Amino acid sequence: MTPEQTRLALVVAMLACSGLLLVYPVEPSMTSEMLFDDEVDKRIKAESVAETTRSQLTLRIRHDDGGRITDDLSRVQDLMQLEQDAMGGSNPDTAWDDENNWIERMETPFKRWSEAFASRNRSLANASHFQEVLEPEIPNGWCGNNSTDAEQAAFEATLLMLPEDTILNIACPAFAGTLAILAPAANEVLWMVWMESDEENPDWSSLSRWAEKVSDSTDYEVSAVGMNMLFAKSKDIAQHDLTVFMLPAILVLTAILAIGLRDAVAAGATLGGILLVLGTELGVLSALGFKFSILDGIAIPIIMGVAVDGAFWYCRSSRDRDEVRQMLFLAMVTTVAAVSLALFSSIRAHRTLAMVMIIGIILDWVVTRYLLEGIYLRRRLKLELGLESKSLPSHQSMSWCWPIALVLLASIAVIAPPGVEIFDIDQLLPEDDPGIAELEDLQSRYVLASSTIAWVIVDVDGNSTAHLQQVRDLQRQLGQHPSVISFDTGMFRTPMVIGVSNDDGDLTEPTIDQVSEMSEGSILIDDARLQRDGVTTGVAITVLIDGQNAAAALRFSDDVVELLDENELQGYVGGDMPVGAGLARTFEAGRVSQILSAGVVIFLVSLVVLRSPLRAARIAVGTIAIGGAVDGMASLFGGRGVTTAPAVLLGMGFAADYLAHATAEHPPTRMDTYARWLAALTSVSIFAMIAFADFPPAMNTGQLLTASILFSVILATCLSFKQLQSPHHDSEE
Repeated sequence: MTPEQTRLALVVAMLACSGLLLVYPVEPSMTSEMLFDDEVDKRIKAESVAETTRSQLTLRIRHDDGGRITDDLSRVQDLMQLEQDAMGGSNPDTAWDDENNWIERMETPFKRWSEAFASRNRSLANASHFQEVLEPEIPNGWCGNNSTDAEQAAFEATLLMLPEDTILNIACPAFAGTLAILAPAANEVLWMVWMESDEENPDWSSLSRWAEKVSDSTDYEVSAVGMNMLFAKSKDIAQHDLTVFMLPAILVLTAILAIGLRDAVAAGATLGGILLVLGTELGVLSALGFKFSILDGIAIPIIMGVAVDGAFWYCRSSRDRDEVRQMLFLAMVTTVAAVSLALFSSIRAHRTLAMVMIIGIILDWVVTRYLLEGIYLRRRLKLELGLESKSLPSHQSMSWCWPIALVLLASIAVIAPPGVEIFDIDQLLPEDDPGIAELEDLQSRYVLASSTIAWVIVDVDGNSTAHLQQVRDLQRQLGQHPSVISFDTGMFRTPMVIGVSNDDGDLTEPTIDQVSEMSEGSILIDDARLQRDGVTTGVAITVLIDGQNAAAALRFSDDVVELLDENELQGYVGGDMPVGAGLARTFEAGRVSQILSAGVVIFLVSLVVLRSPLRAARIAVGTIAIGGAVDGMASLFGGRGVTTAPAVLLGMGFAADYLAHATAEHPPTRMDTYARWLAALTSVSIFAMIAFADFPPAMNTGQLLTASILFSVILATCLSFKQLQSPHHDSEE
């Protein structure tokens, strides 16, 4: 094939790949599962016997007048009807109307209350007033030793889904000021909802839409709240930012290209190449079933920034074609080498973002080298008459700029505060977002909202009586941990540890399978068993721990591992907070070694391409200095964390890019300096714009990449000054 035919085939192939977006549109998601891997959670979802194991969502319900709900029978019955409508009712004002997403399971306090009354042959739904179900009196209520299983479940539901200032009454009359002949008294309640979908991840925002519809058509204010809904909200914020900033970014990019290149054709070709790269990558990945996190959208401005380098170096520098080819190839491989370390991260979001960036950076190079190079060179011929290729003014002191710049960058890393922030929802929402204040209010009022679920998986034989006793002993020991949420009546203490039931019934030699089949389970999970091919191989114990203390979650995880060893049990600990806290600790322990490892990889790659140990060492040392400085800036800007970590490696990649240009044994000219700074200005203009985003990860990345580009271009310029004193330069003068 001729070069023209090759270029045409490449364009057609990339256009076809871009066209895949029409059939396979990108649908990014935002859940904790997209951020990090939890092997415990994966096993539970694969092997659990429970009805559903997806993360639960939460609805908060109040009456429009702000009055009592739970001890007003007519309002209780209204909400019981609303529950039925949500699960499949025919009333268009309150029925669920999303065909692609649906409510698989719903837990409400009134559902459990109804079952508790039914266990004593009393009907809450058919009662005309509360005394019909509250009398004759149940002296010890639902928390007594003689309570039925349904009553104990109603007590648990009351604790979890009613505010902490609730007057418990029938739920637990052991409290002072409560009566067994009265219903629990509260002015709001929570409902727990589990959603399913035809897709892998349900659209949680559909629950918000249903809640708004119900609020508009009834006397009740229904709102979707809680941690998982804030994840959905962060996704909406990120998508809004992407929509708002994409057009201005393209316009700014076009303007700088047109001004910097002074050629509309070259600028248009560059912009077209960028769009072709983005369309090709997104189309292919989406068609292959790649699950995009909303964080992966951060790669788009990065790919756009990298793509412009070739235009300026081909059109505006003094380097010939072969020199530019080597520079751009070296820049590509060193940038990919730096970013590729994130592919081995224990954090899933880092791996997916790295892969999207790597593919985009490689496609940028392919398009520049094989599609646009000819256009740039032809446009360059028309510009050469007006270009100056004079070398920069030379002075001996300029060679000291390189070591001084390295020292200044190292000082940023030294003075930066140590430590890594534990991942939480605050890192995904703006500081003034009302959802954070609402979550804090929920956490102050509800046991359910103030806690987070930690999972403890134990490998057991479902037919073993001995294993049943070991699991029960473990559950009792877990309940004694200070991080576990407990409900203390003053007479007895109930730890929120939910696993295998302690009720053996009439069994003489009970096993886990027998006890689990007898038990109705918990409102959080109805069966703790894990099975493979119908054989019980483990149990999943649900533990509610303090959701506002990440350090305590980490201690809980460590202590449980020791406890399992002491009990000679094989098991694992999971859950969003324990896993997130553990990853932060791992990241803190390895962040310096990661920067050094990236420097080593860049040195090796540069050595293979350049075959010059000195030049490769300069690139590696410079990238390590930039990595340390960007890591320090992350701490100074607001704190290192899961969402800022990729920017460090990417900053090293940009440093490798610019240093690869500057390390060539070629005295710097005005044209070269002009090309370098124009490329940097173009990237900075995009990243500086992203720094004003509402989505914190995008904002942090924009700030850090703006700093890294400025650091990199200054350091590269300082490195290029060393060539001013080279013998080659002296002979030219």
